[in-house]
Amino acid sequence: MIRALPPLQSWTSAFVGAMIGFGATVALIVQATQALGASVAQAGSAVTALCLGIAGAGAILSFRLRIPIVLAWSTPGAALLATTAPGTPWSAAIGAFMVAALLTICLGVVPALGKLAERIPASVASAMLAGVLLPFCLGLFKVAGTDPLLVAAVLVVFLAARQRLPLYALLLVLAVGAGLPILRGDLAALPPGATFGHLTPTLPTFEPSIILGIGVPLFLVTLVAQNLPGLVVLRTADYRPAPRPLLGGVGLASLVMAPFGAHAVNLAAISAAICTGEDAHPDRNRRWTVGVLYAGFYVLLAAFSPLLVRFFLALPHSVIAALTGVALIPALVGSIETSLRTVDERDAAIVTFLTAASGLTLLHLGAAFWGLVLGFAALAIKAALRRSP
Repeated sequence: MIRALPPLQSWTSAFVGAMIGFGATVALIVQATQALGASVAQAGSAVTALCLGIAGAGAILSFRLRIPIVLAWSTPGAALLATTAPGTPWSAAIGAFMVAALLTICLGVVPALGKLAERIPASVASAMLAGVLLPFCLGLFKVAGTDPLLVAAVLVVFLAARQRLPLYALLLVLAVGAGLPILRGDLAALPPGATFGHLTPTLPTFEPSIILGIGVPLFLVTLVAQNLPGLVVLRTADYRPAPRPLLGGVGLASLVMAPFGAHAVNLAAISAAICTGEDAHPDRNRRWTVGVLYAGFYVLLAAFSPLLVRFFLALPHSVIAALTGVALIPALVGSIETSLRTVDERDAAIVTFLTAASGLTLLHLGAAFWGLVLGFAALAIKAALRRSP
């Protein structure tokens, strides 16, 4: 017997979830690939690979587990990459992506590592993320010095939409921010490149300083800010899958797609909330089909990813900075709240936050790494002093 097609609301939920997941932060992905010195072709390949990883792993996990598994790319991870010191070779960044993916796979495969990860203080990891995000959000207001109309427009839309249409706030900001330079004639000619999705492989290199400065922080922020909240969203929707296959699945997808430029595939939170509730499908046992539909929309996005990347590369840098700053405000608020939630760990959190936000580079290692080092050191000092007589 042939089952009926998913209801219209399932298609709508999957479409909205995919558009929010892609559109809200694609400008940040472009900015991250630029910071790492990727070519136009490599940037297009990175977005294509991310979309295909999200689609492939999400569809397989949804079908096998009969649960709507909704994936996304790591937004905080992309923010981390965009703060990377200039001159980082693209091949070395690819190597760091692969190490971060292997760490995620190990987390899913080795139970002891999973238990160890649960003991990572969320305050320190979130404070590092907040420090990474802060310069981008401040960048929004720096743009106001040269383009006050742009900043005023995106801020008004963002604040109004957060009150009336919070789900679509970032999409509306994207439409206004990208539409304004078109109306003003500020859009440059699209750089030459492919129109349709393609994958350009890069042979990875493994440099210890870049693995420590990018790979390890990328793994941690993706775990704390994406994968763990994604599991919470599933549990809120009354789905309780074992974390191991999910972490192993997203880690494997990240590893396979890393040579093509994908920095991290992970569990989604906002998009997952759209696709896992009763509004997505009335039958809980058939709601997994929404995850498959969501994956299908990402295949379509992958098909035109290079064209979309070229469009964003043609936008003025001030527009990309403004869109990125606005898009990261909700993530900044959430990470600050989490970092300060545990009163006893606030000193360590603020040290981590300030170090990560400082832009410090020492021994070829970036501020995110040193933020973690100093944060964990602060916690260790406090614990040692408590044990001493």
